[in-house]
Amino acid sequence: MEDGLVLRLDHVSKSFLKLEGTDTTHAVSQVDLELHGGEFVSVVGMSGCGKSTLLRLIAGLIAPTSGTITLNGTAITGPSPSRGMVFQKPTLFPWLNVEQNISFSLRMQKKYRGNRDKVERMLRLIGLEEFRRDYPPQLSGGMAQRVALVRTLINEPDILLLDEPLGALDAFTRMNMQDEILTMWRARRQLVIMVTHDIDEAIYMGTRVLVMETRPGRIREEIPIALDYPRNRSSTQFVAYRNHILEMLHYGSRE
Repeated sequence: MEDGLVLRLDHVSKSFLKLEGTDTTHAVSQVDLELHGGEFVSVVGMSGCGKSTLLRLIAGLIAPTSGTITLNGTAITGPSPSRGMVFQKPTLFPWLNVEQNISFSLRMQKKYRGNRDKVERMLRLIGLEEFRRDYPPQLSGGMAQRVALVRTLINEPDILLLDEPLGALDAFTRMNMQDEILTMWRARRQLVIMVTHDIDEAIYMGTRVLVMETRPGRIREEIPIALDYPRNRSSTQFVAYRNHILEMLHYGSRE
């Protein structure tokens, strides 16, 4: 992982034509952003503010309507293994079992034989050793999402894009996975960009939080999180960040 990794968005906008008529939806408008290797960037905002669109633009799954996205000075024009993405809903191969789904990319790259221990470690991480031979239709939603998450993590991409990756998990598993993701991130120091509706999760994990506003989607504020890891969710500073972000999203206290 190169410390010099730089991801730049310059005046990026994305619009979608509505199914009926000629009106367009402005999902993202005039976003200027610079991100670096080693950062863990959390993105929060109301539904429909363009958070997921932003991730898809960076992943190269869709192209901007205007503006440019570059990685180390080279334009992003399509998907790449160096940018791994975990979607809101698990996207597993239904004809492969849990172990085969996790190891799929390693097998395609002919790297499985030397990385079997990594597959085992990932199975232990998500607590599914006993389900290694089960297929996606046999899994609960939370179990399937855990498989989808580690299937991306096992590739160690330079940029990890997380679109509400833990939303389907129960509270305790979610907190454990937060810590495990942070442990892997701190070991590699790649760039992580995570969309979440959980304000505490955004603060707990992020080196900075981007607060987005809607219609059109744009970044309202960038908030550096000046807290050491591991973080105390009940500390005065943590609560102050939470209150500030809630105020930004118009959910602060009302007198």
